[in-house]
Amino acid sequence: MLLSLEGATVRFGGRAVLDAVDLEVAEHEIVCVLGPSGSGKSTLLRAVAGLQPLDSGRVVLDGRDQAGMPAHRRGVGLMFQDHQLFPQRDVGGNVAFGLRMHGAHKRQQAERVEELLELVGLPGADRRAVAALSGGEQQRVALARALAPSPRLLMLDEPLGQLDRSLRERLVVELKELFGRLGTTVLAVTHDQGEAFALADRVVVMRDGRIAQSGTPLEVWQRPADAFVARFLGFENVVEATVGAEAADTPWGKVPVPEGAPQGGRTLLVRPTGVRLVPADAGLRCTVTARTFKGTHVSVHLQPKDAPRLEAACALRVAPDVGDEVGVEFDAAEIAVLG
Repeated sequence: MLLSLEGATVRFGGRAVLDAVDLEVAEHEIVCVLGPSGSGKSTLLRAVAGLQPLDSGRVVLDGRDQAGMPAHRRGVGLMFQDHQLFPQRDVGGNVAFGLRMHGAHKRQQAERVEELLELVGLPGADRRAVAALSGGEQQRVALARALAPSPRLLMLDEPLGQLDRSLRERLVVELKELFGRLGTTVLAVTHDQGEAFALADRVVVMRDGRIAQSGTPLEVWQRPADAFVARFLGFENVVEATVGAEAADTPWGKVPVPEGAPQGGRTLLVRPTGVRLVPADAGLRCTVTARTFKGTHVSVHLQPKDAPRLEAACALRVAPDVGDEVGVEFDAAEIAVLG
């Protein structure tokens, strides 16, 4: 295992912002740590980098305990949200910074800079001023600088956070392809689940300094560990229910559950795609209170009488209007009984 955190704990003012965290990252793996503000994800990154000392626990890199090891000797690359490029240096000077610190000859520096700028899609940009670059170009330069010394582990702190959505979506695909070609081991933190799910081999969701769930993007999306993870991922149809062999008693009435679902008092997640609209005189009667165009579908908010609001995903051509009365039925295939 390239990286292991063992009981990693950091306290600020007596409060554990990183609370006995155990985490492993394998060589060539891309792990994205997700969580709301204050969940401890950036503190975790800083602890691995050596920028934040642990109060207890260990950070182990390549089998070596990093206690007392300064950041510049850990052999990791770190790329921050604001890129932190040197404005007084041109692009080539920024990319070569780590190489100079490691004592590389000027010819080696020049060759490596040329190679990396080609790799990140900025060939021949070594003489350009940093101030003349767009946000996306600065992000690419920061990435090239972080990769230049060939770090054992590359760590990204909200790397695309300052970019507009369309650029973020394009760059995250490019990053995934680039890391795959290079075999780079990556530990990234972000609050954007779309970014994490597109980039990661494994997603780690944090809450209050602890790991709430870890798994592949598909595992986490299909079966969130609990109501917190489900709501953090954007699911709204989450209720407490009593689950039986074939159906659950919920505030929305009887709701079918997948075969073999755990029974008893449970938390139930109904994905928006599992809320089917039918005529108002069939199923659970609801009033349409809002509708939002999402590009691929319309998100329709439904208010039943004396029950929590529901969200349904509908095709644009069949989405009802605000104020319409509709009926609702549920698709067991789109329902998850949470732990």
